[in-house]
Amino acid sequence: MVAALVALVAAPARAAEWKPRTYASENRLELRTTAPGEGDHWFPVWVVVLDDQVYVRLGTRAAGRIERNTTKPYVGVRVAGEQFERIKGVPAPESVEVTLTPEAIARAGIKTAAVGTAAVAGSLSVPATIASIIRHMDHPLTLRLVPE
Repeated sequence: MVAALVALVAAPARAAEWKPRTYASENRLELRTTAPGEGDHWFPVWVVVLDDQVYVRLGTRAAGRIERNTTKPYVGVRVAGEQFERIKGVPAPESVEVTLTPEAIARAGIKTAAVGTAAVAGSLSVPATIASIIRHMDHPLTLRLVPE
């Protein structure tokens, strides 16, 4: 009995499985960065999944946290009840070249959430007035999140 308990305690924890299609139904995820003198900091961001790729669009403050992150290009991610310790944040400027209108979003039947322009912005699942405001806010960084 004691040996079985020791084996159970000593067994490595099952690593969470990265499942982008599952995250398509989520509105947000949390990112963890680590800053000098501050330690770990978790913050929520809108998420969008396109072609099985996970994207987040970051405002000025969040982009600054990524820039100062001592573990960059890696961040922690919490999404859909799972936590990932080491996900690579890859700048994705190509994802911000085209702006979709709320009408195009509705016609495409896109239901995931995100902020910004291009396909990422086009996946907003918020009212058109909010989508319009968000699209015009300053978002200096879009990241594609890649598991390793």
